[in-house]
Amino acid sequence: MKPSLQIKLSQQLALTPQLQQAIKLLQLSTLEMNQEIERYLQDNPLLEREDENERAYELAYNGANGKDNVESVASGEREAPEDGEFRAAERTELSLSEIEEDRWFQDSGGYGNSSGANRDRGNDDEVEAQDLQPAATSLRDYLCWQLNLSRFSDADKSLIRFLAEGLDDDGYLSASLEELRETIPPEYEVDADDLEIALKQLQSLEPTGVGARSPQECLCLQLKAMAVSPARDLALSIVGRCLDLLAGRDFNKIVKLLGCSNEELKAAHALIVRLDPRPGASFTPLDARYIIPDVIVRKVRGRWVSQINPDAYPKLRVNRLYAEILARQRRGEGTLSGQLQEARWLIKNVQQRFDTIARVSQAIVERQRQFFEHGEVAMRPLVLREIADVLDLHESTISRVTSQKYMSTPRGIFELKYFFGSHVSTDSGGSCSATAIRALIKQLIGAEDGKKPLSDSQLSEILGRQGVVVARRTVAKYREALNIPPVNLRKTL
Repeated sequence: MKPSLQIKLSQQLALTPQLQQAIKLLQLSTLEMNQEIERYLQDNPLLEREDENERAYELAYNGANGKDNVESVASGEREAPEDGEFRAAERTELSLSEIEEDRWFQDSGGYGNSSGANRDRGNDDEVEAQDLQPAATSLRDYLCWQLNLSRFSDADKSLIRFLAEGLDDDGYLSASLEELRETIPPEYEVDADDLEIALKQLQSLEPTGVGARSPQECLCLQLKAMAVSPARDLALSIVGRCLDLLAGRDFNKIVKLLGCSNEELKAAHALIVRLDPRPGASFTPLDARYIIPDVIVRKVRGRWVSQINPDAYPKLRVNRLYAEILARQRRGEGTLSGQLQEARWLIKNVQQRFDTIARVSQAIVERQRQFFEHGEVAMRPLVLREIADVLDLHESTISRVTSQKYMSTPRGIFELKYFFGSHVSTDSGGSCSATAIRALIKQLIGAEDGKKPLSDSQLSEILGRQGVVVARRTVAKYREALNIPPVNLRKTL
């Protein structure tokens, strides 16, 4: 085949760096966006956060001069103020701070308030009570603290500490005693009986049930630590012989097997329910993750409106000193000029991000206002295409906006995607949201008779009588999504 040269014309969509940055910021969560902004703040000296105190100073200065010139210096429209102008602004700021200080003094009750006295003395080392956090204590530290107060021998304490190192986060001994014994050097001459005694001593410590090798043994240890009673003895028999039947809520078979009455079984069951199958879980530190909502929804004059959360909106601006230097230069070249343009792009894209979130949120609120009035049962079907058509945006843009963005409402904090859902046809020819159907199922199960819980087929029939046609397998899928157990596990005595 003979090689040849050809000229071909084609059109190709190219994304500018500014558009790429806008798309990236739009799909990031608030936490990820703040991390991205911190990276820009470290790399770009022309970008900085707007300080609230300095903002108040600028407002006071602008008010004293009778015109608004907040960003005039940064944009190069006016020169920096003279020293006399700064002194006038400082006097205005001082008067404002004195007013705030006097208002605080009146609210705190004068110098009789101890916190006010500390603040007046300028004691910056004073620690607020809410800032004091208790030190986290691990399960092993708590067991070692008890060992130090016990009268066990040093050899027993060493073996107990050795066993404590093999406990998992729930307080269970995951490895067998034989496996643990093989890890001990032979020169220590530790036999199986020594480990068995050390395990019994470990199980005598708090929390009760620690050192158990199975949930069954854990519950038995806690029951044996209670006062002797008929209910406790029956509970021990149930845990030792019928724990699987109890988990399956097969109460009739338990009554026949143990020869007890329903009242006795009910008392023993109530005792077992109070036990803790994970005694070491309370010592595991919780990974608390806080959500900063992007949007706040309130009812104003009978109308539900949404607004951007000011705590989630980063306050950025261009550094005025560098901007003034660049404004005095005739040439717009160099590294600083590129960083200035980058800073302006970021500020504009961040503002555009929140403007888009505000528009989408308000459109969602207007279409789901019945949810804010009556709850989940009034949720209407909504798809991304509907919001995209109303706002004249692409469906992918709506998907980016609603992902990992949260809305604070009087009914709780929800992800924006929560308000979107498929629809199910009704007998009247209308449609019902899947979220509303899940809420109805939850209400029906919450009001059911515990002795005769409703099956998925019965739930489907009840919903059908209310005009919502839902198959049994669909009811089962929604029930599992709500983490509601099946009918046999919901049965009570």
